[in-house]
Amino acid sequence: MSHMIIPVAAFDLVIFGGTGDLALRKLLPALFRRDAAGQIPVQARIIGLALNQQTTAEYRYQVADALQHHLETSELQSDLLERFSGRLEYRVTDVSDLASFQALAGVLDEHPERVRVYYLAVASVLFDPISHGLATAGLTGNNARLVVEKPLGHDYVSASHLNAQIGDVFDEHAIYRIDHYLGKETVQNLMALRFANALFEPIWNAQCIDHVQITAAESLGVGSRGGYYDTAGAIRDMVQNHLLQLLCLIAIEPPYRFEADAVRDEKLKVLRSLRPLSGRKVLDHTVRGQYLASSSSLAYTEEVGNLASMTESYVALKVEIDSWRWSGVPFYLRTGKRLKAQSAEIAIVFKKPSHLMFGELPTPIFPNVLSMRLQPDEGLRLHIMTKEPGPGGFRLHDIPLDMAFAERQDAGWRMPDAYERLLMDVVRGDQTLFMRGDEVEAAWQWIDPIIDAWKASGSKPEGYEPNSSGPISAIEMMARDGRRWREIEA
Repeated sequence: MSHMIIPVAAFDLVIFGGTGDLALRKLLPALFRRDAAGQIPVQARIIGLALNQQTTAEYRYQVADALQHHLETSELQSDLLERFSGRLEYRVTDVSDLASFQALAGVLDEHPERVRVYYLAVASVLFDPISHGLATAGLTGNNARLVVEKPLGHDYVSASHLNAQIGDVFDEHAIYRIDHYLGKETVQNLMALRFANALFEPIWNAQCIDHVQITAAESLGVGSRGGYYDTAGAIRDMVQNHLLQLLCLIAIEPPYRFEADAVRDEKLKVLRSLRPLSGRKVLDHTVRGQYLASSSSLAYTEEVGNLASMTESYVALKVEIDSWRWSGVPFYLRTGKRLKAQSAEIAIVFKKPSHLMFGELPTPIFPNVLSMRLQPDEGLRLHIMTKEPGPGGFRLHDIPLDMAFAERQDAGWRMPDAYERLLMDVVRGDQTLFMRGDEVEAAWQWIDPIIDAWKASGSKPEGYEPNSSGPISAIEMMARDGRRWREIEA
């Protein structure tokens, strides 16, 4: 395979929270890599905004130090660092002070023709004052785009309120709700796999598929995010956004065209087709867990400093979609921290052949599985049954047809980080891989009754051992259906 770099138009990218963890760990390294690849034009500027009292020179030094920590040494060539550093500017900004926005307007008005990207790498409580501050300073014209990160509310009411706040200033076509999972190559290849090949779409339905598993496993605990995480939990932090978005892309009907609203219309239909879970059904179709202590790590409750915490660090769900295509096909979702490996995978498990003509065999026949690995090494793998070579009888075995993306590229090629793709899509004005406001609200409408039923039950999350596959009850939930989870592999 070969790859192509398509330059984007000149832009000014303004990062609110320019000295924060997200900016220094993800956004600026991603922008450096796109600059190093030659995708960013020479005129582009990156403007960091924060309350920290420092100069542009000091900010450039801070960013350079962050790049040293988050990129490979081989990437940090001195000429590339110097060029990228020259793009950076810094402004001390108080988002509660209109003068800060007027000062920003003076900087941006030097190039009024450019695309303006406002990236809100800050707490969601600041989305409203920032968006209205931009409007008051006249910075929300047709070439302006607003990028917001999760959490996009903590329930339906708050998400709807948040959408109304930013929607009061920016039209929907100018709002980019980012979900970095959608920027992963494997997720995008899921669309190509289904709709650019005649092989899979005819069997992508309940007649041929037994069930679907979506796993997002993390080997680390909550770490420094304990304060936020204990108010959110795994269902708000991962399921409501990342995992439901993956489910949508698996389950959507073919859009009439590969463009933003056509794709998002189909995703919305999936979200509205999810069979509601409430009351007793929640207890039967979901499992909550909290990781326990080990000889080398704290328990969840100790790590977040709340020994009475009822927040889940693990959740598994059985989800059903009420549609012709997916009737009777369960989707099993799970995510958790302190599990046995860092791994994210989508697995489409097909039904076994309806008639086996081989009689008794020394080895079992396994179902075909199409697995799409999102991390750590992105790629596709199709498991099929083949005859074992040799004259010694007729034996079948399971063989994977493997396509690891990094191994199929030119020498020296590197798999782009999701933020690299998504940031350039914002500049291009392509919203295909971003969530629409009604999608976010529909996801919360499905999630809220689950959280309410957990609270009403009064039960604590089930403890599970660190470096395991999660709570025993999650295994039992699958076993009741005659199925089992796939192994979590590094």
